[in-house]
Amino acid sequence: MEKQVIITGRKIFYRVTGNGKPVLLVHGFGETGEVWNDQVDYLKHRFLLIVPDLPGSGKSDIIDDMSMEGMAEIIKAVVDAESLNRVDLIGHSMGGYITLAFAEKYPEMLHSFGLFHSTAYADSEEKKAIRQKGIAFIRQHGAFEFLKTTTSNLFSSQTKDETPELIDEFVQSLNNFLPDSLVLYYQSMIRRPDRTAVLKGSKMPVLFIMGESDNAVPLQDGLQQSHLPERATIHILHHSGHMGMLEETEKSNRLLEEFLMEP
Repeated sequence: MEKQVIITGRKIFYRVTGNGKPVLLVHGFGETGEVWNDQVDYLKHRFLLIVPDLPGSGKSDIIDDMSMEGMAEIIKAVVDAESLNRVDLIGHSMGGYITLAFAEKYPEMLHSFGLFHSTAYADSEEKKAIRQKGIAFIRQHGAFEFLKTTTSNLFSSQTKDETPELIDEFVQSLNNFLPDSLVLYYQSMIRRPDRTAVLKGSKMPVLFIMGESDNAVPLQDGLQQSHLPERATIHILHHSGHMGMLEETEKSNRLLEEFLMEP
């Protein structure tokens, strides 16, 4: 079912599918909620899946506060709109940064949370410089040219060799982004703080899914922080880069199901 919530006059679009324990899936940079379609199809028989388009992505409007904290408030608004007290929250990449911001402010609203190819670390100076170059490229050449140029780097070499059509299909789905959205996302990611304290202080279950060939969030970063929570579940996708939900769909589905079924 397609739904929307209006926040200060801005439309936020989300999908609700299935029945059971509520699970909210948060997509990453240069994606929409549709990146989770395979997971929704697999998990909908056991869980109630709530999948928003983040502000500035898909069918959702840009909002005034596009920081990680501001977008975490949008997640809360969706949870409130569905009259839910607690959810399990899984965030991919930038969606993981938003998940951590939500967990920091509203831990009582979470049963568990997961970082899917994501990190609690702030950007390094090197990463900030890369993003600044990306912002300049977006402003000069546009959103789709930027995504077309960079997206293949998110996939493992195995995926590039064996299923290049998967990458092509994904890239072609990214042609509706406004340059302003991508620039605002990058600026917000540059400014976001280190949130390893959220992991250290968490008493709830925390899921880490990492890609062995992830260039965006290196495996070593994920391993270094995965021991911080009191209750951590850690998985490595050995044939994936940064897009495990597409590169190793069946394994990703099973790992999510197993984690979400924990009491």
